[in-house]
Amino acid sequence: MSNPPTRTPGNQHQHHRLSTLPTASKARQLSHLHAQLAQLTANMSDLENLLRMTAVQAEGMRGLGGYAGGMFMAASKVLGEETVNGANEKQEGK
Repeated sequence: MSNPPTRTPGNQHQHHRLSTLPTASKARQLSHLHAQLAQLTANMSDLENLLRMTAVQAEGMRGLGGYAGGMFMAASKVLGEETVNGANEKQEGK
């Protein structure tokens, strides 16, 4: 969208676009946009660091899950043997 032509000395026509006029409002908006971009960049950097840390922690959780599963299997075997041995003793006592 353009403004109507303006007359200058020498009868030359000039067209000014509203978007190219340097105004205080435009400068303020660009400054605000720059600040938001800087904040977004900082947040993205933080997110990247947190994702790296989460990946390391997920590997640790995987290891802990393996240990816990092994302990449950061992406990199940021990308790299962005790139950079987206890049942055999009761049958022999009769």
